[in-house]
Amino acid sequence: MDAAPPPPLDLDALLRDDATRIVVCCGAGGVGKTTVAAALGLRAAEAGRRVVVLTIDPARRLAQSLGLSELDNTPRPVVGFDPAAGGSLDAMMLDMKRTFDEVVEAHATPEKAQQILANPFYDAVSSSFAGTQEYMAMEKLGQLRSKAAREGTWDLIVVDTPPSRSALDFLDAPKRLGSFLDGRFIRLLMAPAKAGGRAYLKVFSGGVTMATSVMSKILGGQVLQDVQTFVAALDTMFGGFRERADATYALLKDPETAFVVVAAPERDALREASYFVARLDEEGMPLAGVVVNRIQRLAAPTLSGSRALAAAEQLAERQSGSGNPSAVSETAGLTEGLLRLHVSLAQTADRHEALARRFGAGHPGIPMVEVPAAASDIHDVEGLRSVGEALAVSAPARR
Repeated sequence: MDAAPPPPLDLDALLRDDATRIVVCCGAGGVGKTTVAAALGLRAAEAGRRVVVLTIDPARRLAQSLGLSELDNTPRPVVGFDPAAGGSLDAMMLDMKRTFDEVVEAHATPEKAQQILANPFYDAVSSSFAGTQEYMAMEKLGQLRSKAAREGTWDLIVVDTPPSRSALDFLDAPKRLGSFLDGRFIRLLMAPAKAGGRAYLKVFSGGVTMATSVMSKILGGQVLQDVQTFVAALDTMFGGFRERADATYALLKDPETAFVVVAAPERDALREASYFVARLDEEGMPLAGVVVNRIQRLAAPTLSGSRALAAAEQLAERQSGSGNPSAVSETAGLTEGLLRLHVSLAQTADRHEALARRFGAGHPGIPMVEVPAAASDIHDVEGLRSVGEALAVSAPARR
């Protein structure tokens, strides 16, 4: 006996609910998070919400879809959506380096900020340090939420999480940064600047001095000095990093936030979605439901793959038995090709349906919606609108 189908994910109700202030779209890379986030933002704006969409997507597909020449660290109004309901739509792309600069400028004295921003090690950390993108996404979310509460600029923030190796990186980044800042390596690097000159030798043992000497040989004296100078200048901000990370983490657990896990109908993507669903439950974070994106559907569902394959094989046999190529045989060859294409699509559709059904059975009670694969790339507002319409349609009952 088949398991009961999952309850439908009513995204329209979620987006229209004024109590929903943040929607976080998360999932593995390449599953269409950016498109889903943009489509949800557009649909919410056309329903009357004041929306800002924050994307972290190096391919800049969101800018193209929303008709913007560029996206940067400043929210920009989107032209092309229907404002009849009184909503608004802004969009922005996270500039990791600029966001880090803003944090330094806002939470350090002008003198300290200048020291940090001019430091070569800071340039490396703010541009490419592992986890910085995820952490700065959290920082930017916190900034947008504070501005929305302070100025009433937006009443809904839609977040497209970073295309990380793992979707869990977005949740783990603040804790990893806190562990890094509290770690022995950082404390060791801070020691010379804090102790200073000869006092350093009095305070620390020969073992610590030897460790610093080894690091100097490995990193190079100038690099180590840059690191130590950076850490000393940033020392007064460490607590602020942790406090803001904790505050944003608490915001993600607030009932005003809703997580939408996006997956593709493939084993790896669904496995990643399963991990994320479990993690959200473990952390007590509000999961709205799961979007299984890009489901293959048959244009002619009445013709099964097996019947199409049988018809294609019959045509092939007839052609092989005929030694007189003609317009009729050319037409038959074209028909055979179309039938075999239908077979391939039917097999893909069956596989997608089976994987989605298995995922739903493994997560009973979690709302789901399936979005059919688009016939072409989504590259404009009209395409996003069609995705939003598909997102709003309840998942069909399973056979």
